[in-house]
Amino acid sequence: MPEISRRVFGGLVGGGAVSAVAGTSATASAAPAERPFRSRPAAGRPHRRPNILFILGDDLGWADLSSYGAPHIRTPHLDRLAAQGVRFTDAYSGSATCSPTRFSLYTGRFPGRTKGGLSEPLGHRSQGLDPSHPTLASLLKKAGYATALIGKWHCGWLPDFSPTKSGWDEFFGNFGGALEYFSKLGQLGDYDLYEGDATYQDLRYYTTVLTERAVEYVGRDHDRPWLLNLNFTTPHWPWLTEDDAETGARIAAEIRSGSVLGALRHDDGGSVEKYRQMVEDLDASVGRVLAALRRSGQEENTLVVFASDNGGERFSYQWPLSGGKSELLEGGIRVPTILRWPAGVDARQVSHVPVYSPDWTATLLELGGARPHPAYPLDGHSLAGYLLRGEKVPERDLFWRVRGNRALRRGDWKYYRDADGRDHLYDLGTDVREQADRAAERPALLAELRSAWEKVDGTLLPYPAA
Repeated sequence: MPEISRRVFGGLVGGGAVSAVAGTSATASAAPAERPFRSRPAAGRPHRRPNILFILGDDLGWADLSSYGAPHIRTPHLDRLAAQGVRFTDAYSGSATCSPTRFSLYTGRFPGRTKGGLSEPLGHRSQGLDPSHPTLASLLKKAGYATALIGKWHCGWLPDFSPTKSGWDEFFGNFGGALEYFSKLGQLGDYDLYEGDATYQDLRYYTTVLTERAVEYVGRDHDRPWLLNLNFTTPHWPWLTEDDAETGARIAAEIRSGSVLGALRHDDGGSVEKYRQMVEDLDASVGRVLAALRRSGQEENTLVVFASDNGGERFSYQWPLSGGKSELLEGGIRVPTILRWPAGVDARQVSHVPVYSPDWTATLLELGGARPHPAYPLDGHSLAGYLLRGEKVPERDLFWRVRGNRALRRGDWKYYRDADGRDHLYDLGTDVREQADRAAERPALLAELRSAWEKVDGTLLPYPAA
């Protein structure tokens, strides 16, 4: 086992997570061990702005990859991606559900700074990301990047909201939060596969369709650096693989009959085995996109980030975390996150620095030579100095807010308020499962973190009345 701190080992001990920390998953046990992250010397730093490929899985749990400890799921392509770069153990999503996290990634700000970000998640056409708000794409586009989004948008529907209204040159994908993988019927009950602002007819399995589009995009002869947000819906419900067209047809019929969300949620289907197949198909799809990137000759100077939009759901493997999607316990917001950039970052490294979605926005803007809009200050902190110059990530609080939950992480300490209004205090360094409540033992610290949370909350938009 490589040298790791007692804090990290104690926090993650148990089951496959020990293997994940040690870099010794079942699929990579013979590979050289990971080492703690360290930036390259100045002589090895890149001299050109990178292409950016940001890949999101949907509702993928923290330990759903074999490189993160899953004992029954095999993800060789994502494991290889991790081995070629940096695997983050303490990476978080910007929120606990789909659309708020996407708001935080696209804007670099807390979801509660925008009206659309207050929906958890978005559910009707009147809500969305204001096209006048600067985004990762619009700012990089202004700096000379080509921009594209392939896959799930979930930041608003036509006619008022669209990726092409918010800085992406190209869009191919779905507007809503979920869809039946074959018919493409989505959460509003209508057909939801678009190219730009026009519907695009393709009734094949959705993950396959998105993968083909991404392969085509990265394989182009680009004349300038590019940003591609590749947002899979896999492994989000309904629980369907490419072999499940018949089940998909039944779900589509239920949607047409008016039971839209009930059909899509697929409460009467799915299994651990079906979920395994979906995650492994996601892995294979990412592998095909990365192979196309390699064939294009652009791999060396393309920064690839893979993450999930929030924690896992019914069939996810989350050990040793508690909670899941929609909650601010660790299982709802801690997500697998991998970065690879051969031109800028060495391979086989692991980072235990806490980071979250808004940090990636700030990081990618800096690396792409783009400046945030002064009227819309970022809440994330750029990791460029950490990744390239050996700088420490400054001590700061990580903040989350959802209806019924609140959370703030400072160092190893986490303040959490549950749905019953009870405040808790956890030491994630020794209790990542959040079972030993230290609130009574450390009342002053609890009060300090609660006050810090409330100070940030006071700067955000209030939730509308339920």
